[in-house]
Amino acid sequence: MNKAQLKKRIDAANKQQKADLVIRNASIVNVFTKSLTTGDVAIKDGMIVGIGQYEGAVEIDAAGKFIAPGLIDAHVHIESSMVTPRQFSQVVLPRGVTTVITDPHEIANVSGIAGIEFMLKDAESTLLDIKVMLPSCVPSTPFENAGAKLSAEDLAPFLQRGQVLGLAEVMDFPAVLRGDDAVLDKLLLSPQIDGHAAGLSENDINVYGTAGILTDHECVSKEEMVSRLERGMYVMLREGSVAKNLHALLEGVTEQNAHRCLFCTDDKHLDDLVEEGSVDYNVRAAIQQGIQPITAISMGSFNAAQCFGLTRKGAIAPGYEADFLLLDSLEDFTIAEVYKGGVLAAKDGQYTGPMEDMSDASSVQDTVQMAELSIQDLQIPLGENKQAHIIGINPNNLITEHLIETASESNGFFNSDAKADLLKMAVIERHRATGSIGLGIVKGLGIQNGAIATTVAHDSHNIIAVGTNDADILCAADALHHLQGGLVVVQNSRILASLSLPIAGLMSKEPFPAVYRQLKILDESLRQIGAPTHFNAFLTLSFLSLPVIPHLKLTDRGLFDVATFQHIEVAAEAE
Repeated sequence: MNKAQLKKRIDAANKQQKADLVIRNASIVNVFTKSLTTGDVAIKDGMIVGIGQYEGAVEIDAAGKFIAPGLIDAHVHIESSMVTPRQFSQVVLPRGVTTVITDPHEIANVSGIAGIEFMLKDAESTLLDIKVMLPSCVPSTPFENAGAKLSAEDLAPFLQRGQVLGLAEVMDFPAVLRGDDAVLDKLLLSPQIDGHAAGLSENDINVYGTAGILTDHECVSKEEMVSRLERGMYVMLREGSVAKNLHALLEGVTEQNAHRCLFCTDDKHLDDLVEEGSVDYNVRAAIQQGIQPITAISMGSFNAAQCFGLTRKGAIAPGYEADFLLLDSLEDFTIAEVYKGGVLAAKDGQYTGPMEDMSDASSVQDTVQMAELSIQDLQIPLGENKQAHIIGINPNNLITEHLIETASESNGFFNSDAKADLLKMAVIERHRATGSIGLGIVKGLGIQNGAIATTVAHDSHNIIAVGTNDADILCAADALHHLQGGLVVVQNSRILASLSLPIAGLMSKEPFPAVYRQLKILDESLRQIGAPTHFNAFLTLSFLSLPVIPHLKLTDRGLFDVATFQHIEVAAEAE
């Protein structure tokens, strides 16, 4: 903003000139007093300049409606929507989300600096305000092969960019606990640091706080939430596509601690964003669970702005950005219109902003480099007792169980057993065609006949495949190599359905409606191979390679025990 712009805004606030836009007769959601107030809301150059009695070049009579601040998703990986930032913008703006805080660590783990640059560039011209936290863990751990490695020196130049706010979720807690130099260098980059405190004790939270880490989005119980709030952290109540912690955590929200609570989606699939919503779902659910509507709206807007130092966002007040919603109902949080910077962005659930082509993606394509594989590469040896360490799935939860059970075998090697719901899983390195393969057994995925595979495999995004037989697993992996990334369903060595994700193996080049339609076709093919319907098999699979979430996971280097932070053999010793 320059002096001339400031003068115009002051003149409009002082009624020396007309405002650009005036909203009349709406009840104002006041996040400061937690009350409804009245008055015209005057807007000039995309900023709110006054509340009272104003004239505007354009005036809107919003009688019977409520005006509330635009929502802020406090932590989201846009790549998990499988569309580019520009397409993502068109999906979430109609849901009332005007700002997101994104961590591009998914694409950074594949394409490094080039991945971050692509996300920043594609986000520049979106109507949605996309703020960025720099990925702190590339790779997320030293126990897997990722496509890139980023040091503090690599990240530092990005802090000069206006979109960048700080350091994203610090997942490698053991490195923080040890005070590793590389991690300390990253922690010193910025005072704004997000956490990832999955399963951490109260003393571990003391360490996190001492390290300057301000937030956590990994709470799964109100007890965990309270322990973090008591130690000064902000807690993000997450409702994603797999991690659904919102309702359990809402039980711990009170009028006394709500000001330290934010909403986020973390990882949410495109079909869930379209059908269920973004953090507007969180706001609605909070109200339904007994949180006062204005408190819930504050958690979805003002609180996130305060947490991230966005001092001109999250409120309907003079000097704040004109990012606001017109609501038909406060109790139901029914959104009629969405404004971004005083410009209509969505009406009646439909995006009304500019349609722009995505940025050049050539630097983040052709990322799937897979070594040639055979069925022999997929063999899992079992001991004489046939006992095995098995990954047990908890539907709609990132946390897995560490099971030890008897597994079916032939000639000393594991056989998938659909009746027992014990299936073979493989994580195949795909960044440098090293031939590195991790093999394991998973229980609870429910596939009856066939295989699925994807290059969306948090956080290193190697190929991850699971199936009832080796031939279909190989077919699925080969299909992903040919597609240069995506999702695929195979049965009897025939591809039933696929979705191409050529941007880093994570995102489509297509408009979001086309991607949504393809996801629906994939859902039908999942039913054809007997996958369960009460959770999404692809989404669940994509997190089974994430070695920073308890308890047992699989990386391209083998089965990983999160409790001991080391790889273990699949075959278990006799008890």
